[in-house]
Amino acid sequence: MPLDLGLTLIPIEISFIEFIILCLISFFASALSASIGLGGGIMTITAFIYLINPLAVIPVHAITQANSNFFRALMMRKDISYTWIKPFIIGTILGVTIGGQLAFNMPKHLLEGIIGIFVIYSLWGPKSINFTKPTNLISLFTGIITSFATMFVGGTGPLVAPFVKSTTNDRKVIVATQGAYMSIQHGLKILVFGILGFNFGPYIFLIISIVIFGILGTWFGKYLLNLMPERIFIIGFNSIITGLAIKLIYSPIKVWFF
Repeated sequence: MPLDLGLTLIPIEISFIEFIILCLISFFASALSASIGLGGGIMTITAFIYLINPLAVIPVHAITQANSNFFRALMMRKDISYTWIKPFIIGTILGVTIGGQLAFNMPKHLLEGIIGIFVIYSLWGPKSINFTKPTNLISLFTGIITSFATMFVGGTGPLVAPFVKSTTNDRKVIVATQGAYMSIQHGLKILVFGILGFNFGPYIFLIISIVIFGILGTWFGKYLLNLMPERIFIIGFNSIITGLAIKLIYSPIKVWFF
């Protein structure tokens, strides 16, 4: 009976084995982020696009990321800098509103291609953008641009981070403020997808399971990944994720040209 109940709670498009795979990926992605600070979000979004309905990838991913960033910000709330957060929120509202209208009606193959390109850029593109100094206008446009992009590619933390880093040199403030900014962005994104009619109901059990496994992965992250030399792990990780991203990019090419 418990197994039957569990199977009825799993989204219809994935099997029980795929459900277990998603939970394990959440575990290892969180372990990865906790230990070496690389690739957890990329690993998760890439797995999602292969295993669940592509149109559900960004909304479901938003909830898992909102949870992660919110609790990080909550635990480090004393270190959050609120100086530039108001224009960022205004920009985020504008960005998710505009981007949501487009993303919700985007063809599956095009969404796959966009996510594939973003993954390649995240792995191999420039690692930082230099801001001379923070201003309200820069904060506003950072919110607009990154929140518009997040409606298509999921996690845009690497795009927000350069602005946050330009506001302070204190590592704790950077980590806490980044968590606050991203939890706001993902939270507003969830709200917009809900208003546009996305039904989160069929994915609630999956989301809760992924969140729990993610918490466990964070706890065990350093122990698990210390078993493998960091350099070898990064090479293997980048190679596998790059291959999967290339396959995603091929999806719209196949539709358009073959």
